Order: sequence, then structure tokens, then C-alpha cells
Amino acid sequence: MASNKPAPEAPSRFDSDYGTEPGGDFTGNFTGEFTGEPDRGWDEWNPTEESVRPVRGRHRVAKQRNGLARSSTVLGVGVIAAVGAGGMATAQSKPPVSISVPDSVKDNLPDAKSLPGVGALFSDESEADKTEVAAATAPLTTAGITTAEAEQGTTDAGEALRARILQQAEQQQDAADAEAKAAEEKKAAEKAAAEAKKQQDEAEAKAAAEKKKAEEEAKKKAEALRLAKLAASYAIPTSSYTITSTFGEAGSMWSSGYHTGLDFAAPTGTPIKAIHSGTVKSAGWSGAYGYRTVLELDDGTELWFCHQSSIGVSVGQKVSTGETIGRVGATGNVTGPHLHLEVHTAGGTGIDPMAWLRGKGLNP
Repeated sequence: MASNKPAPEAPSRFDSDYGTEPGGDFTGNFTGEFTGEPDRGWDEWNPTEESVRPVRGRHRVAKQRNGLARSSTVLGVGVIAAVGAGGMATAQSKPPVSISVPDSVKDNLPDAKSLPGVGALFSDESEADKTEVAAATAPLTTAGITTAEAEQGTTDAGEALRARILQQAEQQQDAADAEAKAAEEKKAAEKAAAEAKKQQDEAEAKAAAEKKKAEEEAKKKAEALRLAKLAASYAIPTSSYTITSTFGEAGSMWSSGYHTGLDFAAPTGTPIKAIHSGTVKSAGWSGAYGYRTVLELDDGTELWFCHQSSIGVSVGQKVSTGETIGRVGATGNVTGPHLHLEVHTAGGTGIDPMAWLRGKGLNP
């Protein structure tokens, strides 16, 4: 027959003596239900990693180091202090957590004033200490920010880094633009210099050509003036003439096989003039040349006037340019009346009378 009595409540793992309320102390004794061993106080328990089972909840006991057991909250405080001092992260947004620590653990905790970021809360610290602690606990978002950046309103390290990268990129771009501009200016300067050199070379070439042309013209003018002066001192040997034979013509009628002079065909008795001033070296009969007069010039050149009908000068006589020295005739080996003119150098060599006359400014 079923009983109407209510079922007995399951025994609790902890009774009220074990301090289960938040903020309470673990001053009671563990029962055999928890450890399976006889009751003993905290002073006699030395837990190890193998003997302690992980406990779910916020009162989980971490691994013991140097006689100090730290809960997740204690470790969180250390991490916050370390990160704030090193500028690696921030835990300002982490919500506060209640901490329950046994007395034996509390006795081994460091002084609160020595904890980074905590000592600044006590009023007996100096302003310098507070400033140092505030700097150590500064969040990551302000780490690495210069005073100038802070004055510009920059409060985030990432934003500061981004601004610096942009500034560096802008500086590099400015440097590249300046380099490109300098290269363009250098290229333009080189082009301008090349163009200027080209123009200078062209101007120099033009000036040289003009100078050469002027020199040639001056030379021609000087030669023409010289010939004009010579022409004034030289004269064609006769007038009313026709050139019938020139120097070097071949023919059986000449004893040498070629013509040795220049023939001026003219009527008998036409006056023969001295081509230039000189001295009569010989005057008289000369075989095939008929009556011949030899006029020696100052430079030793000899002028032979042959086939004359009469001679008007004598040996040693000095004559001047244009003076009559004889008359055209047909004496000697001739086919008709004419003046046979020969020109001999000082050494006795016969030369072309036509070329010699033209060299003196005369054009027979």
C-alpha cells in the first residue's frame, strides 16, 4: 500500500555551513560526500591537479602556481594590466565579475596598490604615479599616437596607422611626381640645348659658307683687278686680225710637225705693237720665220714677232707697252700675211701664247 508521506528531499552536496552564498568564505569542512575522505579543514588540504575535479561555474579553481590559486577573474585582471601596459589589447568593455577567494589564498595575494591599474584608485598616490599608471593602462586604441595626432583628434591607433600610411603614400607619390617632373625638365633642357646647338651649328655653317663665298668673290675681284692692271700694262700685238692657227696643231707644213705659236692673220702693213715693256734682244732675218723681232721682258720671258714685212726697232732698244715695233708681212715660210707670235720662258721652253695672253688679262 502506497504511503502518502512526501518523498524525502535529496541531500544537498553542500549545507549552509560551507559558505555557498556569493561573497561567502569557505570556512566550513568538506564532507565525505565531496571528497570521499574524512572531514578536515582547509589548512590540512593540499589539492593537486590530479586530485581536484573541475568544478563548473564561476568558482572554478585554476592550476596552483607558487602557492597562489587564481580564479579566471584574477587572471583577467592581470591580463588587463599587462595589455594596458604593453599596448596590445584592451579589456575596458569586460563586465565586472564577483570574486570569491579562500582565506588561505587571500593571505597570499599581492597588495592591491602594487597591481597595475589598481594603485591609481587609492588617494595617497602622487599625480605622477597616477599619470604613469594611466599611461600603462591606456587602451590599445591610443597606443602609438603622437601628441600632434592627438591634437588633431586622432584617438584610434588603427586610424593613426592608416593616416601615417596615407601620408607616407602621399609623400612617395609627391616624390615620384617631383622625380618625373625633374626628368621631364631635364629632357626638355637637353632638347632645348640640342636645338640650340643645332641652330648654332647651322648658323656657323651658314656663316662659314658666306665667308667662303665672300672670300671667293674677293679673290675673283682681286684677280680681276690684277688682270685689269696687267691689261693696262699689256696689249694685243695687232689689230684687224683673225686667229687662224693655235699652239700645238699638227701639220706637215711646220718643220717640227706641229704649230709652235699663235697666228694673227691681218693685211700686210698692219702695225705690230709691243705686248709689254721690255728690251729688244734681236731684230732681223731668221730663216723660216722671215723678219723676226725678239722682245725680252723684265722676268726673262721672250716674245717672238715673226713674218714681218718690216722691222721698226733695233737691238738693245727699250720699248713700252703698245709701242709699234714692226708691221705684218708674209716673209719666210708662210701661205699669207700674218703675225706668228711665240712665247718662250726664261729657260727657253715654248708655251701656249693664248694661255699666256689670257693670264695677262688679254683675250685675243
